[in-house]
Formats: sequence, C-alpha cells, structure tokens
Amino acid sequence: MNKAELLACWRHQPTQRKVWALAAPMILSNISVPLVGLVDTAVIGRMDAAYHLGGAAVGATLITFILWGAGFLRMGTTGFAAQAYGRSDGDALRLVLLQSLWMACLIALGVWLLQDVLFSAGVYFLDSSPQLLEQARLYVGIRLVSLPAALANFVLVGWFIGAGKGRAPLLLLLTVNITNVVLDICLVVGLEWGVAGAAWATVIGDYCGLLLGLVLLTPVFDELPGRMRWRAAMQLRGAAPMLRTSRDILIRTLALQAVFYLLMLQGARLGDEVVAANAVLLNFLLLTSHGLDGLAHAVEALGGQALGKRDRPALKRVLVVSLGWSLLVGFGFVLAFSLFGDLIIAMLTTIDSVRDTASAYLPWMAWMPLVAVWSYVLDGLFIGATRAKAMRNAMLMATVLIYLPAAWLLRDAGNHGIWLGFHLFMFARGVILGLWFWHLWRQGRWMPRPVSG
Repeated sequence: MNKAELLACWRHQPTQRKVWALAAPMILSNISVPLVGLVDTAVIGRMDAAYHLGGAAVGATLITFILWGAGFLRMGTTGFAAQAYGRSDGDALRLVLLQSLWMACLIALGVWLLQDVLFSAGVYFLDSSPQLLEQARLYVGIRLVSLPAALANFVLVGWFIGAGKGRAPLLLLLTVNITNVVLDICLVVGLEWGVAGAAWATVIGDYCGLLLGLVLLTPVFDELPGRMRWRAAMQLRGAAPMLRTSRDILIRTLALQAVFYLLMLQGARLGDEVVAANAVLLNFLLLTSHGLDGLAHAVEALGGQALGKRDRPALKRVLVVSLGWSLLVGFGFVLAFSLFGDLIIAMLTTIDSVRDTASAYLPWMAWMPLVAVWSYVLDGLFIGATRAKAMRNAMLMATVLIYLPAAWLLRDAGNHGIWLGFHLFMFARGVILGLWFWHLWRQGRWMPRPVSG
C-alpha cells in the first residue's frame, strides 16, 4: 500500500464513523469494569477482619479464571456473527447465537457439577486461614448461581459486536456493572451481608444484563429476517468450525494466563515488595487494554463483515483507520503514564516501600501501550476472520520461543529483566501476527476474491 492509498484510507469518513460508532461505546463500557473491582474492595475492606477481603479476593480470582478461560465464547461468536452479518444471512446469524448460547449452558453445567473439585484445586497451594477459605467458598458458591448468565452475556456482547451494534454491549455491560455497584453498597454496607452481599450483587447484575440483552436482540432480528433453527442449534449441527475456533482460543488464553502466572512467580523470587509493586504496575496494562480493546472490537466486527462481503478495499480502510487511532490512543497512554504515573501508583497503594519500588519500574509500563498496540489490533483482525488457529500458534510461539528463553536468560537481571522479558513477549505477539497476516494477504489467502458471473 503506497502513501497515497494509505492517506485515502485514513481520510475515508464513512469508515472513520463506523469505527468510532463501535469503538466509543465499547471503550465506555470497558471503563466500568475496573470500577466494580474497586467498589468491591472498598466496601468489603470496611469489614472488621482481613479474612473477609482476602476470601472475596481469592473467590473472585477463581471465578475470573473460569470466566477468562471461557472468553472464547465472546471472541468466537464475534467473528462468525460478523461474517454472517456481512453476507446478510439472517439464518446463519441466528444459528451462531443459538449455538453459542447452548455452549455457554453446557459449560456452566459442567462447572456446576465439578465445582467442589475445581475449588479444591484452586486453593490447593494456598496457605491461608480456615476463615479465609470459608469466605472464599461462600463467595464462589453464590457467584456460580449466575454463571449461565455471565457466560450468556459473553455470547451476547460478542454477537452484538459482530453485528456492528456497539450501543447494545454498552447498555448491557453498564447495566451489569452499575447494578453490581449499587447493590454492593446496599447489601454490604447497608444490610451488612458481608462477602455474601458482594457475591449476590454480582449475581443480580449478571441476570439484569442478560434480560436486557435478550430484549435488545429484537431490533437486530427485525433488521435481518431469518429462521430460528432450535434443533440444529441444540445438536450443534454444522458447529465444527466454531468448536475448533473455541478450542484454539482457549489454548491461546491458557498460554497467556501462564505468562502472567510465571511473571508473578519470577517476582516472588525477589521479595514481597516486588510482587506487590508488579501487581500495582499491571493495573497500567489493565487500563491500556480497556482503552485499546474498544478499537480492537471495531476491527473484529468491521473486518469480519468485510470478509463476509469479500470487500478487500473495505478491510484495508478498517485496518488503516483502526491502527492509526490505536497508535494515537497508545501514545496518549504513554504521555499520561509518564506525567501522572506516580500519582496513579499513590492512589493504588499507601505503602511507601511498594510505591517507591513501583515508581522505579514505572517506565516499563509507561511505554508498554506502544509495544502492545500491535497485538491488540491484530488480535481483532484475526478474531473477525475466525482464524483462531493462527492466533493460538502465534501465542504459543511468542511464549515458547521468546518469553521462556528471555525469562531464563534474564533471571539474574532482577525486576528489570522480568519486565524486559514481558516487553519482548508482547512485541513478539504483534510481529508474528503481522507477518502471518502479510503472508496470507500477499498470497490472496486472507480474503477470497469475488467470483465474477
């Protein structure tokens, strides 16, 4: 793509409007996610014993691990829904929704049946008090009540993004998170239900979001008529591509979780202050991902729709506009973290030694947005194309060929070595996916050319 074509893609106003019509609502909804965790910590932290807060934190971590592992429900649904919407295939669009919802129900049932085994495995290495483990078990048991709704909401958010309806996920996620926050205050502070109150607040929020999401389906169904193939959905007829995609995204997610786990273990060798400081610094990555994910979602939806239409120029415009804005937003994060990073650290911890340690390694996280931005945008591109196998392989290559050797070679470089290894890992993800896309695009294998006649 030459300079003139690049500028023409960037200046294409319809694409600019489409990208931000999806990205802006998703960025706003993503901002509400960390708010819930902060409120949970604040309200439970008012209780008289530390084991309440610790139990809720452990329970929330176990639930988050399950939900993060099931993230393929959101990502897999988006790509197939986007391509069906791009083809104006109402039947296929409905079938993707029904099959994904059925998969969510089966996963929830499996977790319910194995909850005792999963909880025991999750706390096996914890040397915690019986009171803390009791609170954690209470929290997990209540949260599992809403697991079907939470997983179904993953599906609905992915389906709406694929159909290019950015406001629907915004309304759904805001409903979940605002309901959660309000009930947190009412149940924990007002009624003094403790950890159980925080868990029930999330359960009610999940089901409120699900009910709203089901209502918001109607306008999309009216726009693109089709049949609801219930029997085919229950039998997962023709779902092999979706199942393969889900499998590959799950493997990719587990590899990513392994990297974060190893990062924590590496920090543990250097002492409690380093572990705490690294945990504080990872919040900067959380903020970055919430901002850039909105633009990645736009790539998923619009890139998938362009693929469904076999519209190569449209895909080029989407990629140029989304990547351009992602770089600008990433640079904004760099500037904000460089200027206000110490203030953010001070807001996250009151322990002076942890503050000083985190500030010493802040430059690594300040520049992380420009290193990570490539992998976010390219992940969105591959999700929209339902090329999960490539995403899986890229993640495994970045982990096995880059991160693990770097972690070993830099093991004596202290915490600077840990963050350098993580930077190399994030950069490698983007490079591998970028080269993979370029190879497929040059060979004409990314998007089949329209068949004439």
